[in-house]
Amino acid sequence: MDIQNYMQTLGRQARAASRALAAASTAAKNDALFAMAAEIRARRDALLAANARDVEEARAAGLEPALLDRLMLTGKGIESMAAGLEQVAALPDPVGEITDVKRRPSGIQVGKMRVPLGVIGIIYEARPNVTADAAALCLKSGNAAILRGGREAINANRAIAACVRAGLAAAGLPEHAVQVVETTDREAVGALITMPEFVDIIVPRGGKGLIERISRDAKVPVIKHLDGNCHVYIDDEADPGKIVPIVENAKTQRYGTCNTAESLLVARDIADLYLPEIARMLAAKGVEMRCCAESLALLREAAIDGATLVAATEADWREEYLAPIIAVKIVADADEAIAHINAYSSGHTEAIVTENYTKAMRFLREVDSASVMVNASTRFADGFEYGLGAEIGISTDKIHARGPVGLEGLTSQKWIVFGNGEVRK
Repeated sequence: MDIQNYMQTLGRQARAASRALAAASTAAKNDALFAMAAEIRARRDALLAANARDVEEARAAGLEPALLDRLMLTGKGIESMAAGLEQVAALPDPVGEITDVKRRPSGIQVGKMRVPLGVIGIIYEARPNVTADAAALCLKSGNAAILRGGREAINANRAIAACVRAGLAAAGLPEHAVQVVETTDREAVGALITMPEFVDIIVPRGGKGLIERISRDAKVPVIKHLDGNCHVYIDDEADPGKIVPIVENAKTQRYGTCNTAESLLVARDIADLYLPEIARMLAAKGVEMRCCAESLALLREAAIDGATLVAATEADWREEYLAPIIAVKIVADADEAIAHINAYSSGHTEAIVTENYTKAMRFLREVDSASVMVNASTRFADGFEYGLGAEIGISTDKIHARGPVGLEGLTSQKWIVFGNGEVRK
């Protein structure tokens, strides 16, 4: 296969399809989404079989546990994919929305209209459900999509792509509105991110190395986050009943996600009361704790059965473990917690546990991350949980889209003017 010619062909087809999608009715887009959901349910056994081949090959190749977890599809996961398509269909269509219309002294009315971005290239690893999620969000927001999944999920991605094509055909929409790159050759990624004549935005979803490479080499704007070093800060005015459940959920519900807590900060005035309790829970879950000198001494004195305690290094404060490991630090107060987070966080998601309204509002204002929470688990940083339907990814950029990127994040706005014969004097 001539990769460059192949990718150029995909690009030309996507650009043509994007023009048709920009003009497509909400009803046609929703019909396609419902048809895709029906196809996914109808082909459940074929999807499971394709995924089983992927998992078998990935396990034989020594794929790390966090990626294997992301790769696996279950019957419940397939139903979630189908339901996700239907949920996106139920969301308001952002395309064509007109806002902020104001009459100017000249007599003209000036406003903004929401419009698709055009062609979106999405590069992702492991998770085959991204194929359905990305197709749904790009389609509903009026964008054509070129999807390049990882080698490890090629069979499942192809099977899901067949469902997507069938859904598009059933609704009378262009078959090239969503295209899955059929080759696993890495050269395809290089071509996709350097085709500004065909591709308007790149969204990478994967490991830090992949995203760093794409951010460095792309000639197309990138919506990205490099990693998710998320923090939970336990304030000295926290409700004792909320402390352990929030930390437990934020850290241990799933280890391989970008919104999992990787760092725990505890106010000094309550550390001796509540840190051992937190540590007992973490030890029971098999979580290794990499501790500052003060927390290490406190927890060693507590002699917690089964606790794995390690002295933290400077690198631990920045680490996204994606594993049963957490960095632990005792801080003086909210001021030090905010300073630590802004110094070491990746800008993804942070949470404070406190009953003090003033501190909570300071934390919300001053912590410089895409999602900031009060008395809630960081695991809520998710497009579905935020009411966006399926998400295309999480952005830690500060321009255009930040946090979970749903339908609105895949559109832009253009200025529109209504006149009645006015001319500029």
